[in-house]
Amino acid sequence: MILTNATPPVLGLSTYLQQAASGVWNVPASFLPAFYINAVTMAGAIATLLPPQPVSEVIVDRVLEGLDGLIITGGRDVEPANYGQTPHPTTDAPARDRDAWELALVAAALTRGLPLLGICRGAQILNTALGGTLHQHLPDLLHHTRHQAGNATFTTTSITTTARTKVAGMIGPSSEAQCYHHQAIATVGKGLVVSARDSEGVIEAVEADPRLYPHHWVVAVQWHPEERLDDLRLFAGLTEAARSYRGARVVQAQPPGSASS
Repeated sequence: MILTNATPPVLGLSTYLQQAASGVWNVPASFLPAFYINAVTMAGAIATLLPPQPVSEVIVDRVLEGLDGLIITGGRDVEPANYGQTPHPTTDAPARDRDAWELALVAAALTRGLPLLGICRGAQILNTALGGTLHQHLPDLLHHTRHQAGNATFTTTSITTTARTKVAGMIGPSSEAQCYHHQAIATVGKGLVVSARDSEGVIEAVEADPRLYPHHWVVAVQWHPEERLDDLRLFAGLTEAARSYRGARVVQAQPPGSASS
């Protein structure tokens, strides 16, 4: 198959791996809410799921070799041991298989320059992978639960972006965001810059520092853009970056003197 700019890029999405009920079955399962998949396909890309599995350099590289972009999705809290803390009483029981898988995917994606979008937990995984820390329970700091109302009810938060960042370029100086998180980034990981905060100063987006990663498209948001399928700007941005990444790889793979397609 000859790939062209019209060929949709392939985006890999990390998934849950936990007990799930379907019909008469109640078994351990890998799954992901369809909102993520719909957002990817509506933005013009192809979605493929990446369930947690044994981690090795060979496995991770083989998986990423088939991708043009990566999404680390939302889910359970990151185990605090990954960023040097003991668990808060409200922190979820660890999903160590998923933590290890996603941390390995992020590290390898950064090495490759693979376009990366982190969503909620995904932002925390990215920050952890780069040596950052998390606030384990925002109500201890803010004295309210507006960021995570509970009962699967998303709340709307106003965010302000940092000028001249990728996030600002995609969504403008401010926006409304759908939130469901009781944790947030505390110390920002090495190589990241803050690209959005809410009205109380909570970090709502980070991205790769262009001074250290001048050719990387790495963006992570604490909110859930997949909950607003009428606003695909972040997914469209990732899709375009993935298309460019694939195009650059195709050119590099061509033998000297061959014509590009």
